[in-house]
Amino acid sequence: MNKWMAEAVREAFSGMRKNEGGPFGALIVKDGKVVSKAHNRVLKTNDPAAHAEILAIRKASKRLGRFDLSDCEIYSTCEPCPMCMAAILWARIKKLCYGCTKKDAEKTGFDDRRFYNVINIKNDKKLLVKKQIDRKSCLAPFREWDKKPDKIIY
Repeated sequence: MNKWMAEAVREAFSGMRKNEGGPFGALIVKDGKVVSKAHNRVLKTNDPAAHAEILAIRKASKRLGRFDLSDCEIYSTCEPCPMCMAAILWARIKKLCYGCTKKDAEKTGFDDRRFYNVINIKNDKKLLVKKQIDRKSCLAPFREWDKKPDKIIY
């Protein structure tokens, strides 16, 4: 398993097990070093925008002192929703590696399909290279989430 994705999976488990949010984790890497990591905190903060990718971008921007993260990569345990995809593009990140698909997320209760239907994002490889990796490993937090008796669907 890719070491960055493994860390994103650990982050997803951490947030989910603390009941801070769903089974999502993200990492931003620059020059082979982790700049930031985050997990979904929607439930903890009551902030619908507190997705792992958004929080990781905010932390990386603060740490690096700039909004342009074009020299960074992002690793996410799941294919980003339209909001997170827009943030990734605004941050000028050039490479996205994700594990689970939006269909995997939908199977566990995350209804992003309606947003994808409204916001039809087409991939432009000049702006962002997307690569799916380690799906099986990234499904582990989703499986645990699916069985979680105290989960809150949002």
